[in-house]
Amino acid sequence: MDKFELSFNGKKIIIEIGEVAKQANGSVLVRFDDTVVLSTVCCSEKKIKDNFLPLVVDFEERQYAIGKIPSNFNRREIKNSEHKILSARLIDRIIRPMFDFNFRDEVQVVNTVMSFDSNSSSEVAAILGTSLALCVSDIPFSEPVAGVQIARINNEFIVNPSLEQRKKSDIDLFVAGNVDTINMIEAGASQINEEEIFEALVFAHKEIKKLCSFQKKIILKVGKKKKEIVSFQNEEIKKDIYSKIKQKIKKIFLIKNSIEQYKTINKLKEEIINEYENKNYQNESEKINIVFLVKNILELIIEDEIKKIIVEKKIRIDGRKVDEIRSLDAKIDFLPRAHGSAIFARGQTQVISTTTLGTLNDKQTIDNLNGEDLKYFFHHYNFPPYSVGEIGKIGVPGRREIGHGKLCEKALSYVMPNINEFPYTVRVVSDVVESNGSSSQASICAGCLSLMAAGVPIKEIVSGISIGLFTNGPLEKKETLYTILTDIQGIEDYFGDMDFKIAGTKNGITALQLDTKIKGINYEIIQKSLIQAKKAREEIRIFMENIIKKPREKVNEFALKFKKINININKISELIGSGGKTINNIINKCDNCIIDINDSNGEITIYHVNLQQINQAIKMIKNIIKDIKIGDIFIGYIKRVENYGFFINLFENTTGLCHISKINNKFNNRNINNFKIGDQIKVKVIDINEKGQINLDLI
Repeated sequence: MDKFELSFNGKKIIIEIGEVAKQANGSVLVRFDDTVVLSTVCCSEKKIKDNFLPLVVDFEERQYAIGKIPSNFNRREIKNSEHKILSARLIDRIIRPMFDFNFRDEVQVVNTVMSFDSNSSSEVAAILGTSLALCVSDIPFSEPVAGVQIARINNEFIVNPSLEQRKKSDIDLFVAGNVDTINMIEAGASQINEEEIFEALVFAHKEIKKLCSFQKKIILKVGKKKKEIVSFQNEEIKKDIYSKIKQKIKKIFLIKNSIEQYKTINKLKEEIINEYENKNYQNESEKINIVFLVKNILELIIEDEIKKIIVEKKIRIDGRKVDEIRSLDAKIDFLPRAHGSAIFARGQTQVISTTTLGTLNDKQTIDNLNGEDLKYFFHHYNFPPYSVGEIGKIGVPGRREIGHGKLCEKALSYVMPNINEFPYTVRVVSDVVESNGSSSQASICAGCLSLMAAGVPIKEIVSGISIGLFTNGPLEKKETLYTILTDIQGIEDYFGDMDFKIAGTKNGITALQLDTKIKGINYEIIQKSLIQAKKAREEIRIFMENIIKKPREKVNEFALKFKKINININKISELIGSGGKTINNIINKCDNCIIDINDSNGEITIYHVNLQQINQAIKMIKNIIKDIKIGDIFIGYIKRVENYGFFINLFENTTGLCHISKINNKFNNRNINNFKIGDQIKVKVIDINEKGQINLDLI
């Protein structure tokens, strides 16, 4: 076994290679303080005959890592928890751009969290382990990558913060890249300006460089010889295809409708592929190989030609300027029965978002290795196949839908009111009904509008935009040109080199997400993208303000209303009653109102669509918990008559005894038989004994 150690910002990283999972192409055990992650990579000899890399990344969390048995029915770990999916997706986004375009062998990466310390990120350990496992294996992987978490408390950056530090931080940043560039960003921020965000990214990259340098020393010592990559280039075929489609590609830029553009490109591909499929070959194997080469060469030629026009001539496919947003359209109250709804469109991307208000009991409970997490705001994103005019399955959300939903949730979460101000669980659902690029940012805009329409008192309007990039060569070369595009549409996303999603308010950024198809981007491109995005976000925000300027002061007529009262915590058991009898009586008498009790501070929140029912419930609660003093006067009714006196109901479940002696003293001409159940009578409290029993006198 080979063992390597690094002291990293006060924490110890230990890398162990050669002892565990030796049959994998590459395996690394990473010890990050008490967090232990096993990273393995395996590669199939079978080459996939398609124009994409068949890479699968899994992230497994074992409950034994925190000394716990799973709480679900099967007592096994849940396969597709949100955190696992997001962590796997994070790693995939970092490593995918680092593979050579010509590499098509099937690769599986598995990261297993075997021991977990909440103060040492398992994602940081997994990315480090994945990078090393690929680099020391025989799988072709260009260079090491690494990722770090950054927090900021009192304007001081903290590398790989503890769980408590992350909660106090105004920036929640995850950055990854190689020695020269950044290729992945995932961030939430409390309305932080662009300059400070850029400063955080530069700070993070310095730490990434340290981890990459550490890996290079390990690779030199234990790295295996890499497999040979079979190139998909064939100059003869390339020249033939290029001569046939060169002029046709330029005509694509004359078509302003994106759907027609897609159809034209696909038709162009089909023509060339069909031509090669119908040629005479010696055998089926030769045909498969040639058609495979044609598909890949065709893809590269179209991409290169589109890039050349955009980069060199600054001409976009739909004719817009490089910093121009597509046409905007929106309306609120699109759905009559939803608590809040909005439809937002940017070009041919259209999203319907709805807001639903529930009680605090509708919160989402998430059980992960960090413990139990309670969520009172969540956003769900749906991308049905009809949104792009296709047929497909509808069911369990995929990794992309979960990832986009989380990004939107993050962007909006920083402007949400806390549950003390607004005691609701809030769910926003964004249904993408038409898509031509940047649907996640349209979902943020639509979601924000629906929240305001629902009367959720958000702090500021949040708008989002996607920034794209086209290059005509490697960025490390001085002669390479590039163009940054605002509001990329689908075809620009498909052929482009970057998708940089940026959301925020007029005060600053609330969410970032960067993905690249190239190995990474430099500081200059990051800075320019942030500036270009700010201008676009402001334009969209002003448009949204014209739809609805601020959140409505009242919630929708179909939404639950609420009122709060505070009671002495010693009175809670009295309010609930034996077996819940008392509180259930209030609920039943007030049209099934919802009563939420905070045991720690005695705060009672009552919900109902009708305020009259809420007021009635409050009146009943106050009567139950009311403190009675000697001398208090009530008008009650006779509940029970006995030979020693009668019992008078003062209010709710509170009853006192008026002894027969009090009756005879007051009414010499009457006796107890002159009183009957239901009679209304005025009484005064004259005594309360140690058992709480109340004695009354007639007035």
